[in-house]
Amino acid sequence: MTMIDLGPQARMLSGLADTVTDEQLTAATPCPDLTVRNLLGHIHMLSVAFRDAARKDLGATTDTSPTAAAWDIGPGWREELPRALDELADAWRDPDAWTGMTRAGGVDLPGEVAGAVVADELVIHGWDLAQAIGRLYAPDPAALDVAHGFLLVAAEDPDRGGGLFGPVVPVTEDASLLERAVGLSGRDPRWRP
Repeated sequence: MTMIDLGPQARMLSGLADTVTDEQLTAATPCPDLTVRNLLGHIHMLSVAFRDAARKDLGATTDTSPTAAAWDIGPGWREELPRALDELADAWRDPDAWTGMTRAGGVDLPGEVAGAVVADELVIHGWDLAQAIGRLYAPDPAALDVAHGFLLVAAEDPDRGGGLFGPVVPVTEDASLLERAVGLSGRDPRWRP
Protein backbone atom coordinates (compact mmCIF):
# COMPACT_ATOMS: atom_id res chain seq x y z
CA MET A 1 0.00 0.00 0.00
CA THR A 2 1.15 3.49 -0.76
CA MET A 3 1.27 6.14 1.94
CA ILE A 4 -1.57 8.66 1.64
CA ASP A 5 -2.28 11.97 3.33
CA LEU A 6 -5.12 11.38 5.79
CA GLY A 7 -5.43 15.14 6.35
CA PRO A 8 -8.24 15.78 3.84
CA GLN A 9 -10.40 13.00 5.31
CA ALA A 10 -9.63 14.06 8.90
CA ARG A 11 -10.54 17.69 8.08
CA MET A 12 -13.74 16.60 6.37
CA LEU A 13 -14.73 14.51 9.39
CA SER A 14 -13.84 17.34 11.76
CA GLY A 15 -15.99 19.75 9.75
CA LEU A 16 -18.86 17.28 9.78
CA ALA A 17 -18.59 16.86 13.56
CA ASP A 18 -18.63 20.65 13.90
CA THR A 19 -22.16 20.71 12.46
CA VAL A 20 -23.57 18.35 15.11
CA THR A 21 -26.10 20.10 17.30
CA ASP A 22 -26.60 19.29 20.97
CA GLU A 23 -30.02 17.86 20.07
CA GLN A 24 -28.44 15.42 17.61
CA LEU A 25 -26.10 13.89 20.20
CA THR A 26 -28.73 11.31 21.20
CA ALA A 27 -29.67 10.41 17.60
CA ALA A 28 -29.28 6.85 16.35
CA THR A 29 -26.43 5.95 13.99
CA PRO A 30 -25.88 3.08 11.54
CA CYS A 31 -23.67 1.52 14.24
CA PRO A 32 -25.97 -0.69 16.31
CA ASP A 33 -26.47 0.57 19.87
CA LEU A 34 -24.43 3.76 19.30
CA THR A 35 -25.81 7.25 19.45
CA VAL A 36 -24.08 10.20 17.81
CA ARG A 37 -22.36 11.06 21.10
CA ASN A 38 -20.99 7.49 21.38
CA LEU A 39 -19.81 7.57 17.77
CA LEU A 40 -18.03 10.88 18.36
CA GLY A 41 -16.42 9.39 21.47
CA HIS A 42 -15.26 6.40 19.44
CA ILE A 43 -13.81 8.66 16.73
CA HIS A 44 -11.94 10.64 19.39
CA MET A 45 -10.60 7.47 21.04
CA LEU A 46 -9.45 5.91 17.77
CA SER A 47 -7.84 9.20 16.68
CA VAL A 48 -5.69 9.26 19.81
CA ALA A 49 -4.89 5.54 19.62
CA PHE A 50 -3.90 5.61 15.95
CA ARG A 51 -1.97 8.86 16.41
CA ASP A 52 0.12 7.04 18.99
CA ALA A 53 0.33 3.95 16.78
CA ALA A 54 1.75 6.12 13.97
CA ARG A 55 4.32 7.58 16.37
CA LYS A 56 5.11 4.07 17.66
CA ASP A 57 4.33 5.48 21.12
CA LEU A 58 2.88 2.23 22.43
CA GLY A 59 1.09 2.11 25.75
CA ALA A 60 -2.35 2.54 27.27
CA THR A 61 -3.90 4.23 24.24
CA THR A 62 -2.69 1.57 21.80
CA ASP A 63 -3.27 -1.41 24.12
CA THR A 64 -6.95 -0.82 24.86
CA SER A 65 -9.32 -3.01 22.89
CA PRO A 66 -12.05 -0.98 21.21
CA THR A 67 -14.62 -3.38 22.63
CA ALA A 68 -13.39 -2.74 26.16
CA ALA A 69 -13.84 1.02 25.94
CA ALA A 70 -16.96 2.97 26.86
CA TRP A 71 -17.37 5.52 24.11
CA ASP A 72 -18.68 8.90 25.05
CA ILE A 73 -17.74 12.53 24.76
CA GLY A 74 -16.81 14.97 27.49
CA PRO A 75 -17.79 18.62 27.77
CA GLY A 76 -14.75 19.79 25.77
CA TRP A 77 -15.31 17.48 22.80
CA ARG A 78 -15.87 20.31 20.30
CA GLU A 79 -12.26 21.43 20.82
CA GLU A 80 -10.70 18.05 21.63
CA LEU A 81 -12.01 16.07 18.65
CA PRO A 82 -10.71 18.41 15.92
CA ARG A 83 -7.36 18.60 17.69
CA ALA A 84 -7.14 14.80 17.93
CA LEU A 85 -8.03 14.43 14.23
CA ASP A 86 -5.39 17.03 13.26
CA GLU A 87 -2.76 15.25 15.37
CA LEU A 88 -3.76 11.91 13.84
CA ALA A 89 -3.34 13.22 10.29
CA ASP A 90 -0.05 14.90 11.16
CA ALA A 91 1.36 11.72 12.72
CA TRP A 92 0.51 9.69 9.60
CA ARG A 93 2.36 12.18 7.36
CA ASP A 94 5.60 10.74 8.71
CA PRO A 95 6.77 8.00 6.31
CA ASP A 96 8.02 6.00 9.32
CA ALA A 97 4.41 5.59 10.48
CA TRP A 98 3.77 3.37 7.46
CA THR A 99 6.74 1.07 8.07
CA GLY A 100 7.70 -1.47 10.69
CA MET A 101 5.34 -2.80 13.30
CA THR A 102 2.98 -0.91 15.58
CA ARG A 103 -0.02 -1.64 17.79
CA ALA A 104 -3.63 -0.48 17.95
CA GLY A 105 -6.54 -1.91 19.87
CA GLY A 106 -4.11 -4.25 21.60
CA VAL A 107 -3.21 -5.87 18.26
CA ASP A 108 0.27 -5.80 16.74
CA LEU A 109 0.18 -5.02 13.04
CA PRO A 110 2.36 -3.61 10.26
CA GLY A 111 2.36 0.16 9.94
CA GLU A 112 0.92 0.05 6.44
CA VAL A 113 -2.01 -2.08 7.65
CA ALA A 114 -2.61 0.31 10.55
CA GLY A 115 -2.68 3.16 8.03
CA ALA A 116 -5.33 1.33 6.01
CA VAL A 117 -7.34 0.71 9.19
CA VAL A 118 -7.22 4.44 9.97
CA ALA A 119 -8.43 5.35 6.47
CA ASP A 120 -11.26 2.84 6.84
CA GLU A 121 -12.26 4.14 10.27
CA LEU A 122 -12.31 7.76 9.12
CA VAL A 123 -14.23 7.05 5.92
CA ILE A 124 -16.83 4.67 7.33
CA HIS A 125 -17.42 6.57 10.56
CA GLY A 126 -17.68 9.76 8.53
CA TRP A 127 -20.49 8.10 6.60
CA ASP A 128 -22.07 6.88 9.86
CA LEU A 129 -22.05 10.41 11.26
CA ALA A 130 -23.34 12.03 8.07
CA GLN A 131 -26.22 9.56 7.85
CA ALA A 132 -27.13 10.06 11.51
CA ILE A 133 -27.31 13.85 11.25
CA GLY A 134 -28.72 14.04 7.73
CA ARG A 135 -25.71 15.58 5.95
CA LEU A 136 -24.35 14.99 2.48
CA TYR A 137 -21.10 13.07 2.52
CA ALA A 138 -18.26 12.94 0.03
CA PRO A 139 -15.14 11.37 1.56
CA ASP A 140 -11.64 12.09 0.37
CA PRO A 141 -11.12 9.94 -2.76
CA ALA A 142 -7.68 8.65 -1.71
CA ALA A 143 -8.91 7.61 1.74
CA LEU A 144 -12.03 6.03 0.23
CA ASP A 145 -9.93 4.02 -2.20
CA VAL A 146 -7.73 2.69 0.61
CA ALA A 147 -10.74 1.96 2.85
CA HIS A 148 -12.52 0.07 0.07
CA GLY A 149 -9.42 -2.00 -0.70
CA PHE A 150 -8.94 -2.83 2.97
CA LEU A 151 -12.58 -3.85 3.42
CA LEU A 152 -12.57 -5.89 0.21
CA VAL A 153 -9.57 -7.93 1.34
CA ALA A 154 -11.23 -8.53 4.73
CA ALA A 155 -14.51 -9.58 3.10
CA GLU A 156 -12.71 -12.07 0.86
CA ASP A 157 -10.81 -13.67 3.76
CA PRO A 158 -12.35 -17.15 4.22
CA ASP A 159 -11.33 -17.18 7.89
CA ARG A 160 -13.56 -14.18 8.57
CA GLY A 161 -16.68 -15.54 6.93
CA GLY A 162 -17.67 -12.14 5.58
CA GLY A 163 -17.17 -8.50 6.41
CA LEU A 164 -14.88 -7.04 8.97
CA PHE A 165 -17.61 -5.45 11.11
CA GLY A 166 -20.57 -7.64 10.19
CA PRO A 167 -21.96 -9.60 7.27
CA VAL A 168 -21.41 -7.88 3.93
CA VAL A 169 -24.52 -6.05 2.73
CA PRO A 170 -25.00 -6.63 -1.01
CA VAL A 171 -25.21 -3.54 -3.22
CA THR A 172 -26.32 -3.06 -6.82
CA GLU A 173 -23.87 -3.33 -9.71
CA ASP A 174 -24.05 0.42 -10.30
CA ALA A 175 -23.31 1.27 -6.64
CA SER A 176 -20.75 3.98 -6.01
CA LEU A 177 -17.39 3.14 -4.48
CA LEU A 178 -18.63 4.63 -1.19
CA GLU A 179 -21.77 2.47 -1.25
CA ARG A 180 -19.64 -0.61 -1.96
CA ALA A 181 -17.31 0.24 0.93
CA VAL A 182 -20.25 0.81 3.26
CA GLY A 183 -21.75 -2.55 2.24
CA LEU A 184 -18.42 -4.29 2.77
CA SER A 185 -18.28 -2.78 6.25
CA GLY A 186 -21.51 -4.58 7.17
CA ARG A 187 -23.70 -1.50 6.93
CA ASP A 188 -26.66 -0.94 4.66
CA PRO A 189 -25.95 2.02 2.35
CA ARG A 190 -29.70 2.73 2.35
CA TRP A 191 -29.75 3.25 6.16
CA ARG A 192 -31.65 6.32 7.29
CA PRO A 193 -32.50 7.51 10.80
